[in-house]
Amino acid sequence: MNYAESLIYLDELNTFGIRLGLARMEELCARLGNPERSYQTVHIAGTNGKGSVTQMLDAVCRAAGIRSGRYLSPHLISYTERMSVGGHDISEEAFAALLTRVRTAADAMVTAGHEHPTQFEALTALAFLYFAEEKVEVAVVETGLGGLLDSTNVIDPMLTIITNVAMDHADRCGGTLVGIAEHKAGIIKEGVPVITAATGEPLAIIEQRAAELGADIFVCGEDFSAEMQRCPAGGQQVAFHSVVCRESEPYPLALAGGYQAENAALVIMAAKLLEREDTRFTEAALRTGLRSVRHPARFEILAHTDGNIVIDGAHNPAGMQALRAGLDCYFPDAPRVFLLGILKDKDIDAMLAALLRPGDQVVTVRPNSERAAGADVVAAVAAGMGADTVACADRQAGLAEAQRRARACGAVLVVAGSLYLVGGIRALLTAGR
Repeated sequence: MNYAESLIYLDELNTFGIRLGLARMEELCARLGNPERSYQTVHIAGTNGKGSVTQMLDAVCRAAGIRSGRYLSPHLISYTERMSVGGHDISEEAFAALLTRVRTAADAMVTAGHEHPTQFEALTALAFLYFAEEKVEVAVVETGLGGLLDSTNVIDPMLTIITNVAMDHADRCGGTLVGIAEHKAGIIKEGVPVITAATGEPLAIIEQRAAELGADIFVCGEDFSAEMQRCPAGGQQVAFHSVVCRESEPYPLALAGGYQAENAALVIMAAKLLEREDTRFTEAALRTGLRSVRHPARFEILAHTDGNIVIDGAHNPAGMQALRAGLDCYFPDAPRVFLLGILKDKDIDAMLAALLRPGDQVVTVRPNSERAAGADVVAAVAAGMGADTVACADRQAGLAEAQRRARACGAVLVVAGSLYLVGGIRALLTAGR
């Protein structure tokens, strides 16, 4: 297959939907020679923040001189964004060639009487194969959904990170916060250290699972912590405190948003633990990695001729709460115009309640997804909360209307609600840069 044919094949795999479970993935990996066993891994789960932690830790690995791979999802524009080696996304040619091998193995599975792998399973197997072919030393792997039955959970990591636990994907992860926590805790392996920012009942579940498996656990807020010291546009400094290492000078962090301080704390703690096994994880490498990391569409501030634009992939109530806190920190007094698109299986009411202030303006569009809520549906919820709201037919019209409104009142323009929306909007805003 070439890349265009690969996209057609991946679209065809959507017919198999989302099917949790490890049997298909284990069989697929075995037919590919178990590439996931040829390098060390760090496994990252959580409701929010896992993508940022993945990017930060990958950046630290590279700064340490470690040949690292990175796997995350979903992508903003291209499937090739999901996997990288040495900081460079996989090429379309390599992607197509490796997916062809995965397809051959998948077809052989079906011939032998097995279920056909899903799209995410095929992509995950491709990433594992890519890392093996590129001879990475460490792969930083983000879960797709949950953890226990997620396709990535065939790996045997040297370190596990669970960022936090909040209500999202409840229909596929037990229906309750406890069920979600149990799924996240499912990535914990026997004797493998765990770092987490979970709190309350989810933390208790994670701690219990770690104890059952003899895994040392390090808890943010108990064993270590971090706080944002200042928030200049585009970055911040993070003060880190820990009971397991000496106090250090504040760490520069390229990513904006107050919630990134907690994510950075998880990465700093991870580096301190990894240094015990690999001395290349030095303090200098840690600082360089955090200073240089990039993660598009995560409280990303774009300077535009019409004013500041914030692009954020917040797509659940906890994410919206974090976005609101970031806006209150960076732009406390500025009027706000939101360009929003949300999926219909999300808690739209709770998301908007966490995000909006009285007097905010909202422009809604339909994200590019079969699961998208109609622009009129989201607009009606926002209007019911007192927002000045308009629904637009497509993202170009929505962006134009949001920019017009922002110019008229000198507002910061905020794009959020779904990565299926913000990726396309970001591409429109950054075209030609």
